[in-house]
Amino acid sequence: MRLLNRLIFGVFVFCCFAYLFATQAFAGVRIYNMRLGNQPDGARVVFDMNGKVNYRVFLLDSPKRVVVDLDDSDIEKLQTRASNQVVSGARLGKLEGNDKRVVMDLSQPAVVKKTFVMAPQEGQNWRLVIDLMSTSAENFRAQLSDKYTQKGEQKITQAPIKSEKAPAVKETPVATTFVPAARSGRKRIIVLDPGHGGKDPGAIGSYAKTYEKNVTLAMGKELQAILQNKGYAVYLTRDNDIFIPLRQRIKIAQQRKADLFMSIHADSAQNRNATGLSVYTLSDTASDQEAAALAERENKADIIGGIDLGGNTKEVNDILISLSQTDTRNKSSKYATYLVQEMSKSVKLVRNTHRFAGFAVLKAPDVPAALLEMGYLSNRTEEANLKTPAYRKKLAEATARAIDRYFKDPEIASNW
Repeated sequence: MRLLNRLIFGVFVFCCFAYLFATQAFAGVRIYNMRLGNQPDGARVVFDMNGKVNYRVFLLDSPKRVVVDLDDSDIEKLQTRASNQVVSGARLGKLEGNDKRVVMDLSQPAVVKKTFVMAPQEGQNWRLVIDLMSTSAENFRAQLSDKYTQKGEQKITQAPIKSEKAPAVKETPVATTFVPAARSGRKRIIVLDPGHGGKDPGAIGSYAKTYEKNVTLAMGKELQAILQNKGYAVYLTRDNDIFIPLRQRIKIAQQRKADLFMSIHADSAQNRNATGLSVYTLSDTASDQEAAALAERENKADIIGGIDLGGNTKEVNDILISLSQTDTRNKSSKYATYLVQEMSKSVKLVRNTHRFAGFAVLKAPDVPAALLEMGYLSNRTEEANLKTPAYRKKLAEATARAIDRYFKDPEIASNW
């Protein structure tokens, strides 16, 4: 009996040590998230990590895929954006030990333009960045060989290095569930920008001579009240009839650390029959030009969320700004989509409602932003509508619903 008790006790101790070893053994790199964003010539994939990782990136055909092998790693979240112009889906496979494989299906031929690892900046962890470039089917096939494999081995690099043949393994699809991060408890911050003001009246109504600056200010105040009642922290770039330069409006949003910025306007056209509401976000071309200008400025402090870029090389600044802009553009487009959907339930929209332009107030690289054109002051009916509090309230309520949907979106909610 005593021997049996000793055996039971021994088995118990062994199980305890086995459990502790199993729960504490993993000491590799933790990959918190995978993000996708569109680029002018393709797409960017970003892995957020707690340290440097050994990786290999290569192409496979039939079907067309990009494969990312990650040594000694644990992936907590894997997600894709259905609207991405290059990647149509992703799945996770296991290699030997703790090694992982991420397989991204391509919706069109693409090659690996470059890969690099970025050291932590303020508010950011380690990041593995993979830039994919759209290409022809012929060029895709030409880069299937091992010599085009790109890899990194526990060192930071910003250029592709020579290949290493990746091990052949069977891919094992797993669920790509998305779990929002823990809430910080802080209020979402929204900055509303009533267009024009002071010496700049904006558009002037063709019939009742309504000033755009007055309509936008009234709408801003009405929307502010609705959003504050919902629990948002809401600020106006102007709350009276004053003129504020366009760049200063951006600075107000950045100083407030805005989670969302919306500029409010009313349109005008020579054709007085033109009617309808439209929504603008920043175009890729305008964003690229702004990135180049920002990277070249002497005073690079506070360009991106308070991060001082002054001590970096031009190449690093270009990468940091591009990363921020890609993420911001994607979030802006997501908000614009919700705004168009909610507005379509209440008011008349122009054809191709979501449009793209280089408006200065949309160019903050770190604040998701949209510009709302509420209607045409050059049209008799819409001018009369925009002067009416009941009509503006309808627009404000639709905007508030869109903002609710935006912040509840799993991808956006994961930021808090």
